[in-house]
Amino acid sequence: MLVAGLALTACAPTVESGSAAESPDSVDVGIVYSKTGPLAAYGEEYFAGLQAGIDYATDGTGAVGETQINLTYHDDGGDPDKGVSIAKQLIGEGYQILAGTTVSGIALKLAEQAEQNKVLYISGPAATDAVTGINDYTFRSGRQSVQDVATAGQFVDDLDGSKVTVFAQDNAFGQGNVAAVEAVLGAEGAEVSEILVPEDVTEFTPFARQVVDADPDLVFVAWAGANAGSMWQALNQQGAFDAAPIVTGLANESTFGAYGAAGEKISFLSHYFPGAGQNDVENFMMDHVEEQGASPDLFTPDGFVAGQMIVQAVGEGGGTDVDAMIDALEGWEFEGPKGTTAVRAEDHALIQDMYQAKLVQDGDEWKPELVKTVDAADAAPPVQGQ
Repeated sequence: MLVAGLALTACAPTVESGSAAESPDSVDVGIVYSKTGPLAAYGEEYFAGLQAGIDYATDGTGAVGETQINLTYHDDGGDPDKGVSIAKQLIGEGYQILAGTTVSGIALKLAEQAEQNKVLYISGPAATDAVTGINDYTFRSGRQSVQDVATAGQFVDDLDGSKVTVFAQDNAFGQGNVAAVEAVLGAEGAEVSEILVPEDVTEFTPFARQVVDADPDLVFVAWAGANAGSMWQALNQQGAFDAAPIVTGLANESTFGAYGAAGEKISFLSHYFPGAGQNDVENFMMDHVEEQGASPDLFTPDGFVAGQMIVQAVGEGGGTDVDAMIDALEGWEFEGPKGTTAVRAEDHALIQDMYQAKLVQDGDEWKPELVKTVDAADAAPPVQGQ
């Protein structure tokens, strides 16, 4: 169940903490996420993962040494202006750590606030590449678009001279994917074009026809939100799958049935699905989430890793020394639910394994199956300047 605020108590750190004189009794951490709005389902996944990550990293105590971690939750509703207003209020109240948001546009605004006010910000599932390297104060707990694209590129035998069409929403997430495809696949000789669909569109047939008319060799689809089912139906009905192979990111479980007849035709790159990680940390995460009455899903690891990063930052920086918290996170390598994960010191990219997957029908249900684990180094984004 989602709640407005949560205080985690007790002690027993899993990271080394400073002396009692240096450590406050408690640290407030503001979590800005979509409890409501078009991406509320993703927000719920992040929320559940975050609680599991805090429990894992503190051995169930919710504290680092003598410092209690007080998480307060704030609904951005998917609105960048609301997200900024929340951030300003929390910073004004003395918060030194902010985390969260699924919406790329909000993440970019919160990153600006972090730099202006010199506070630590750990972005959540927001995938825009612009978050990486944006400033010294901003980190991320999820993957970014370039990592999706690098994974997608491994579905193609020879990109040199091929035509790649990006089909995406006309927002920060979609535009970021276009830039990522140009940077990654374009660098390998592909000719990249885009079809950007306004977010308020409900009739996708004309845009699906544009895909067919473009006569591409590969279509890369970047989509997030409740209208994905209608979009895929239109692509299938208009023969887009006959025109070219279509690669997209595997979304959360609730969307598997929405692909309809397209489900078995899509080549999926995957940030995560339950069971993909195949390690003890992932098992802890899945068990914890299920014990709370929820289900692990696409962005559960992003919340979990955020919890690990918060604990690491508080343990080394006391939750008040922002420079020390930044130093504690830069270059940090740890075991996460997706395996060995690292915060790249140069630009704060989160280096992590990615996956290739397929959907198979099991009675009336669709289930993902792992095709290949793409090594973290092979999916790593280019280093961005700060």
